[in-house]
Amino acid sequence: MTRQDKAQNKKVIQSTIEYLESKGYENIKADIDGYESPKSFLMKSKDIELTPDIVAETNGQKHYIEVGVKTEKKRLLKTKWKFLKTLSEIKGRHFKVISHKGHYGFTDRLLSEMELSTKAVRI
Repeated sequence: MTRQDKAQNKKVIQSTIEYLESKGYENIKADIDGYESPKSFLMKSKDIELTPDIVAETNGQKHYIEVGVKTEKKRLLKTKWKFLKTLSEIKGRHFKVISHKGHYGFTDRLLSEMELSTKAVRI
């Protein structure tokens, strides 16, 4: 989710956090008010800061979790997801995309366009 989308979709992020808590995730960091913000990464070539939507742990393993919502900035979202997927592979972590009702089709199309080996979790 892009920074502008986060401001508009705080309820979606909150419901995703509730879902993760029900699944046993701990040490949840989210890029919304009331939670510690996850570490951001700077894309120097375009001077853009990339922050994962949610970072959580389960069974001692860290997960980068993105919330898939419709956006006009597909290219930026693809860049962010590719970066987080690559980073998670390098550091031995997990990358997940979670999609909510009304956003499934958009999220699935975006992931298939990117040819990532990740499937969106639907809640």
